[in-house]
Amino acid sequence: MSTLDAIYARQSVDKADSLSIQGQIDLCKNQASDKVKVYQDKGYSGKNTNRPAFQRMIEDVEKGLIRKIVVYRLDRFSRSLADFSRLWEILQKHRVEFVSINETFDTSTPMGRAMLSIIMVFAQLERETTAERVRDNYYQRAALGFWPGGPAPYGFSLGRLPCANGKLMPALIANEQADSVARIFRAYAEPESSLGSVARTLNADGIPAPKRATWDNVTLSRLLHSPLYVMANEDVFLYYKGKGMIFANTLDAFDGLHGGMVVGKRSRTVNKYNDLKNQHFSVANHFGFIPSDLWLQCQYKLDTNRQLGQSGKGKYTWLSGLMKCASCGYSIKVNRIKDKYYMVCSGRSNLGLCDVSIRVDLRALEVSVEQELEQLLDECPDTPRENMENHELLDELALVEQKIDRLISALAESSDLSMPYINRTIERLEQERQGLLRQQGKQHQCLRSNMGHLRFSALTFAQKKLVATQFIKEIKLADSNAEVIWNV
Repeated sequence: MSTLDAIYARQSVDKADSLSIQGQIDLCKNQASDKVKVYQDKGYSGKNTNRPAFQRMIEDVEKGLIRKIVVYRLDRFSRSLADFSRLWEILQKHRVEFVSINETFDTSTPMGRAMLSIIMVFAQLERETTAERVRDNYYQRAALGFWPGGPAPYGFSLGRLPCANGKLMPALIANEQADSVARIFRAYAEPESSLGSVARTLNADGIPAPKRATWDNVTLSRLLHSPLYVMANEDVFLYYKGKGMIFANTLDAFDGLHGGMVVGKRSRTVNKYNDLKNQHFSVANHFGFIPSDLWLQCQYKLDTNRQLGQSGKGKYTWLSGLMKCASCGYSIKVNRIKDKYYMVCSGRSNLGLCDVSIRVDLRALEVSVEQELEQLLDECPDTPRENMENHELLDELALVEQKIDRLISALAESSDLSMPYINRTIERLEQERQGLLRQQGKQHQCLRSNMGHLRFSALTFAQKKLVATQFIKEIKLADSNAEVIWNV
């Protein structure tokens, strides 16, 4: 395939003191071979590359038809260093030389290549400073509470609200989807709910998800983690303070009315929700509509999702947390494949330090243990029993302890402004914790003496788990054998 030289000429408007397109072409011909093709754009600015003749020339370069491009002046080709840097990568890829007559710029010579290196350095500097200006502007807008840009999140529409000086600025306005957002937070806060169960309910009711027809765990998790919806108060401040976030506002800005925004570049190698250290938080000028206590309840549940396996809160059996490998002592986890349940030693699956296979039938094990528990309950004295719903004390206690941990983390990084509030809140939560511990102690004392009226088969899933943990120390499993170690 034969190649030729290209001459490119451009003139945005006719000016008496500027060289005409024909004049540019004539000068360029002195630097071109006999095989030449002329590309000219008249009436087009050099601020970008959206010029018809220019685009045709680049297409011919990519087809391998051009070996050299000649221009009268560098700004005829491009006025943007960033654009020129990008275009030079295309020319270099296809081994096309570049000549600018006015600047004595010829990439076939050492001097021309040196000049190109200098231009590329300035082009990189221009790109970085432009990106920095854009990023600084984004952060500044967010720090002032304005919506920094982009499409409106689910539950909001784009609008304008007055800022401190009364000027209307970009903001989020709750729309008709806000009811669905509130429903999601309420549903997920239920003790037995999960991301999957909430998604299934929304899909069954025909509620479309953002940008798609159906909900999934990822979409729900992203929505539930967002502070855009919360009516941010001091508790929200302390929650994020404990995660090491950087705040654009002081504590008194958390008025319990406005939502919040998290901005900042996150590493792809870390969990973007659990690792918020050095991310920036700003109180927004739009109004939140999810109460802080409900929002925080969901955050604590999301934070502990990954630890549910170790806490014995498995959803497939009320024996979760009691079953251990007889060989290595690690817990047994239950996997579900379609309608079948398989038990696996976590020491084998997670750590590779055990070779025991578990072939015990889970449902048969539950039936056997249930029969033993029924017999034990029948032997208990027939005395009045307290409400078994007190199993909720366990969840309440775990939540309070989690809040205390968050506050202690916040205390380590807190300013003097928030210190008194943190101390008061920790003291209040500690009193609440001690009260729950006393109630739990009373519950454990009366539980065994109050089993006379209980029918194990009639209990709820959570109640069965509570009763099982009172009577059973652990269940050792190996191969097809199961040994129940009782507390009685």
